[in-house]
Amino acid sequence: MLGGLLTLAAIAMVNALATRNINSLRYLVFVVVTGASSLVRTGLPEVLFPGAPQGVLDLLKVCTGPLSAALVLHYLGIWLGGPEVDPVTHRITRWGSGLMLAAALVLGLLLPLTPGEQFHQLLNATAVITVIAVMLGLATSVRAALLGDPLAPWVVLAGICLALEVLGLWVRSLELAGFGLGTWILTAVCTVAYFLVGSVVVIKRIRQTRELERLATLPTGTDPATGLPTGSMLLSEVAHAFWRTARLNGECTVVCLRLNNLYGLGEADGRLVEPQILAIMAARIRRAAGFRCIVGLYHSRCFVVVISADKRRQYVGLTVARLRTLAAEPLTVTSKDGTQQDFWPRVGCGVVTLHPQRAQPMDAIDEAERQALGPPLRHGRSEDNIATRPSDSLATTDSAAL
Repeated sequence: MLGGLLTLAAIAMVNALATRNINSLRYLVFVVVTGASSLVRTGLPEVLFPGAPQGVLDLLKVCTGPLSAALVLHYLGIWLGGPEVDPVTHRITRWGSGLMLAAALVLGLLLPLTPGEQFHQLLNATAVITVIAVMLGLATSVRAALLGDPLAPWVVLAGICLALEVLGLWVRSLELAGFGLGTWILTAVCTVAYFLVGSVVVIKRIRQTRELERLATLPTGTDPATGLPTGSMLLSEVAHAFWRTARLNGECTVVCLRLNNLYGLGEADGRLVEPQILAIMAARIRRAAGFRCIVGLYHSRCFVVVISADKRRQYVGLTVARLRTLAAEPLTVTSKDGTQQDFWPRVGCGVVTLHPQRAQPMDAIDEAERQALGPPLRHGRSEDNIATRPSDSLATTDSAAL
């Protein structure tokens, strides 16, 4: 177990030094803090440092569990997208992290006041607090998976491994009888599996975020494919989103963003700049929608976003406003002769909110596109009333979406 954790820490260190961004630093802190917390509960510090003060070792045993739990819950809330994606999971992770931090401080203050023969009671309290944190993390991960986050099921698997690891380590710390070598082997396997699965999903999400950031600020002259589903594949994904949301008794919001002036640069430059425009617009829309929404291309001028929500109108309204604002921002493309041109998207926005039990994907998309044929947007505002309509208004949006 020690070898596996040291290997992961070395990989995280190299990654942080190579990329030098906040996500890599968070990953390094996650591996170091949670790995150290696991090793403290194995009794390894007493073996490696036999002369270490017992008070320091007891403080580490009592406090590192809740502290690492606070860190993991905080990072989990960030990883799941924050309040913009799901306010419920954000509140759970934020308040859970705060409570774990407060519990660590309280346990640290109680340690000097606790007689030596009652030290195991503090360990019992620490074990209960840590298990509560694990359950909170599992609950938020399961919710994210039900809401459609493609990486969340792997986080659920990592959470199960973490729960088994915590139970095994605390059995060792509390010196309970009846648990032998088999328990140690299972604990070590679950510990390494937790860090491996957690590391893979964290790195994958970091790469997804980097790719969307790169595409959203696409350098001129590049022409990557949008990678968005179209045709029958798009309809299949929308139908699956409807089915999944119907099981949760929720609502689906279908958003169509119609790029009215895609062909406005003329035939001479169109074949070169149109793929650039589509690639940048696709990256912007995917970034604004987040990882749980379905994003597709109905046809070359119409992007489709499907938002599944358990009647969280504020989340839907914020997502639609974010989509409109980012989609209407100007971008720069490279023309046939190598010169750079500014392109100002004129985007029409249509929104249909529906109960998905008996809804048909094609009908919903057609209705949203019909609404999108209204006044186009520039800088997130309708050009017909650009001086008076607020930028976050959903003028072409069904009022049910708010």
